[in-house]
Amino acid sequence: MNHVERLFDRLGKENSGEGSGTDTGSQKWAIVAIASIPLVMTLGNSMLIPVLPVMEKTMGISSFQSSLIITVYSVVAILLIPIAGYLSDHIGRKNVIIPSLAIAAAGGLISGWASWQMENGYWLILIGRALQGVGAAGSFPIVLPLVGDMFKKEVEISSALGQIETSNTLGKVLSPVLGSFLAGIVWFIPFFSIPVFCAISILLMLFLVKNPKRKQEALPFSDFLKKVKLIFTENGRWLYATFVIGVILMFVLFGVLFYLSDVLENKYGIKDIKKGLLLALPLGALCFASYYTGKKIKEDKVLMKWVTFSGCLLLAISIAVLSFSKDLWFIILMFLFGGIGIGVCLPSLDALITESIEKEERGTITSIYSSMRFVGVAAGPPVVALLMKNSENLIFVVLTVLSAGAALATFIAIKPGKKQTH
Repeated sequence: MNHVERLFDRLGKENSGEGSGTDTGSQKWAIVAIASIPLVMTLGNSMLIPVLPVMEKTMGISSFQSSLIITVYSVVAILLIPIAGYLSDHIGRKNVIIPSLAIAAAGGLISGWASWQMENGYWLILIGRALQGVGAAGSFPIVLPLVGDMFKKEVEISSALGQIETSNTLGKVLSPVLGSFLAGIVWFIPFFSIPVFCAISILLMLFLVKNPKRKQEALPFSDFLKKVKLIFTENGRWLYATFVIGVILMFVLFGVLFYLSDVLENKYGIKDIKKGLLLALPLGALCFASYYTGKKIKEDKVLMKWVTFSGCLLLAISIAVLSFSKDLWFIILMFLFGGIGIGVCLPSLDALITESIEKEERGTITSIYSSMRFVGVAAGPPVVALLMKNSENLIFVVLTVLSAGAALATFIAIKPGKKQTH
């Protein structure tokens, strides 16, 4: 134990500029710690998707009610993310992130206890999930401006953000497998795993990440609102398009995951680890595509536009052709192509936001962008659950139209050749 304490102490000193560690070495450890946050937050939400059909049967709830367990988390986060971003400007990024992770851990404990000890604990589970949403609002979205604070060069920021996005997508890959494995032991264990993951991330943040010094005082709230209005006045067209595309991609992703989880279990009788592995296939394609794209796009905004356009188009086509066959492997294959489409879009959108907005304004815009992505996460499962009651084909029509709309928005509204900053 003493050895572990000395190791953390040495790493903490290196990160703060003390001891013999280099700045580069300490920054690498800091990025590892920061990257744990999107990983933990993604696990805390996506890990529950393969568990939802089991919850429906065990608790006697509808598919729409089970979808709200995902949605309530995201709705709360949507409302609080801009406030968390503003607070982080005033009191420091770490001072918002660490308490937020603790709140998320508490929410996991409440949901787990309600699942374990109460016969009808559905509403208390939702309360616990709402608390997790509070924690999510003050943790993952603050990562983007924190990374911007830590580095001076745009290339360094882009590289670090690529690692963050990869960690996020890795969480999506691990989620169905880990969630299915833990639920196979006892269905409510995934809730109790969330506090454990949060505790690990808190320790990493405490010892390995130093709060970057603010170069200027945070704006009063009234001036903050004026600045946001000015940014959207001068950059509105492409920013709105980017936000809409982000919403659509997350809507389609989480809607597809909800649909696929339900179909695998209720139509094909596939459960537990096998189900998790099948869900991980399209997510693995997403993760690989995201990582590879982040390495290739660098600072080329024209390439970012056309990669995003191509990814949205691939997503639309892959969903549209599902009407030709409902064979299990054909569905998995098409969703795998859809995962590639989403995977190439996400780092391109991240880079467009971070590299097209001035550093002083980046934290505000990235917070709003994160809120918009959560809108898609929140809306996807319940909308798909409602559509499943009427017509399975209607799901594919809606998702295809939305994906094609995202491609059209990219083509029309994002103009990299024109100046996009003020």
